[in-house]
Amino acid sequence: MTTALTGLVGVRYPVVQTGMGWVAGPRLVSATAEAGALGILASATMSPGQLRAAVREVAARTDRPFGVNLRADAADAAERVRIIVEEGVRVASFALAPSRELIGRLKDAGVVVMPTVGARRHAEKVAAWGADAVVVQGGEGGGHTGDVATTVLLPQVVDAVDIPVVAAGGFCDGRGLVAALAYGAAGVAMGTRFLLTSDSTVPAAVKARYLAASVRDVTVTRAVDGLPHRMLRTDLVDALERSGRPAALLRAVRHAAAFRRQTGTGWARLVRDGLAAKRGRDLTWSQVLLAANTPMMLRAAMVEGRTDAGVMASGQVAGLIDDLPTCAELVGRIMAEAAATLDRLGPQGPGRPGRPAGHPTRTPVWIPPDYGGE
Repeated sequence: MTTALTGLVGVRYPVVQTGMGWVAGPRLVSATAEAGALGILASATMSPGQLRAAVREVAARTDRPFGVNLRADAADAAERVRIIVEEGVRVASFALAPSRELIGRLKDAGVVVMPTVGARRHAEKVAAWGADAVVVQGGEGGGHTGDVATTVLLPQVVDAVDIPVVAAGGFCDGRGLVAALAYGAAGVAMGTRFLLTSDSTVPAAVKARYLAASVRDVTVTRAVDGLPHRMLRTDLVDALERSGRPAALLRAVRHAAAFRRQTGTGWARLVRDGLAAKRGRDLTWSQVLLAANTPMMLRAAMVEGRTDAGVMASGQVAGLIDDLPTCAELVGRIMAEAAATLDRLGPQGPGRPGRPAGHPTRTPVWIPPDYGGE
């Protein structure tokens, strides 16, 4: 399937696996790339040395394009940019809007810049600064999220910018891909769906909790780090919501110390990152400190398998997922469903030849060889 996204990053299918901390490691990313989609390596929970090693491991497993997700507000962002440039990484993605200077440095080196945003104004800003594409996450998405649904946010952004838009939040199958294309997106990005594959290294007990969840078992809470965070509703989340702010702050101090030991990060850098986050996201000092809870509580679940002591970030689509395919099986299934959906819509469906494009970044969708229409 050919869209503006596939042409930009050089993948076969317009599907992106998002850079989930502690989840999107070399095995998942390389399996996604081999399946023809764009895998994104999560680097925020790695030291620079670990990042370089992980990039090389992915490159050893596949010769297909992949990306790295970076923290735009990290004190060592420039060093990490240097690593991905030196290692020939195709795409740099960001959970927060990168600066104009950072975008320029990456583009000068031939790296595709693809930030993730949750508001139209942020998409307009990064597009004006030179971003090559933008991922738009609606409120259905897992992890830190907003309160505007993808079906409302996506068309806003598509109409506002002239770069490829990738839709995220609420996608798990081929029908969703076709719906995103109909809105004018160039592809979809998925986190929870790729987490729930056999190629994901997330422990089996944690995957079982996701598979058992209904749509109503996914909630948004501020109890972990003071920001809206979509995750599975568990006894731990209930306990966190009942606990007072002093207990939460004390927990955050312990988690900051644990994160420093885990990643080899010095206290000075943690402080610098906190200052940068405070400025870049307009956080209170309490929220900056509480942010230390997120990586370690995610690690407890995603690495250690402790469903009792860890949080499990999740999109609402967890309630629709009931199996653990390989990445190859998942991507193949998505594309087959997309082709079948387009067939049902007929020759004038979204992206079909003969249908007005209506937007400068839209490109025709590939038609299966056995398609009987135009």
